[in-house]
Amino acid sequence: MNPFSAILLFLAGVAAGFINVNAGGGSFLTIPLLILLGGLSPTAANGTNRIAILLQNLFAMKNFRNHGFRDLRQGVKLGLSAVVGAVIGSTVALEIPDDVFRIILSGVMLMALVIIFKPAGKKDVDHAGEELRHPRLQVLMFFLIGIYGGFIQAGTGYLVIFALSVVGGLSLVKTNSLKIIVIAFYMLPSLAVFVIGGEVRWVPGLILAAGTSLGGWTGTAFAVRKGDRWIKLILAAAITAMALKMMGLF
Repeated sequence: MNPFSAILLFLAGVAAGFINVNAGGGSFLTIPLLILLGGLSPTAANGTNRIAILLQNLFAMKNFRNHGFRDLRQGVKLGLSAVVGAVIGSTVALEIPDDVFRIILSGVMLMALVIIFKPAGKKDVDHAGEELRHPRLQVLMFFLIGIYGGFIQAGTGYLVIFALSVVGGLSLVKTNSLKIIVIAFYMLPSLAVFVIGGEVRWVPGLILAAGTSLGGWTGTAFAVRKGDRWIKLILAAAITAMALKMMGLF
């Protein structure tokens, strides 16, 4: 990887980390860029991206705790369910041919545009005493989310927001604070599956991780205030362009 591509990848990581903490979908930027800038195969990009996701969420988790969100026990409980699914999804992802994965990723990217522009639910600022509704259903939902996250990861944040905010009745701020715990928790075994499978490239992964960690850290304060309208517009434009590029349309 040349220095210019490394700088672009780092800056993309900053943007993706910020986006992931506030809404989700940053991997729709980073996976294609690992392919286009890093020269990685689609499967290797899928595995390498998980280094960045893991470190980004660990940094963001620390900063959320600094803002008073200390939901580690609840996040780990949901994360345990997601871990089982993530191992299954990651194992399946290793068996998918690169050209098939490229088509799947492009299709998921375009379908994500519908979710991005779906009106958000609650916009409460802080509800430390909130209780999660339908806890047994949440276990099943996070098992399924884990399968998807283990397979492709991109867009998992939106699924978590749906589970915790729309179904679980939590505010978006608390949802985001739990989201990063759950994803960080299941990302460990998921990354391990890709490492064992030889589909992780450490140099571009760590460059990207440096960017996403910075973006995740700085994005947590913004997440507490929750103003993601412009992020969604920029993310949608970037997703559309890169999906079309992945399809070879330009």
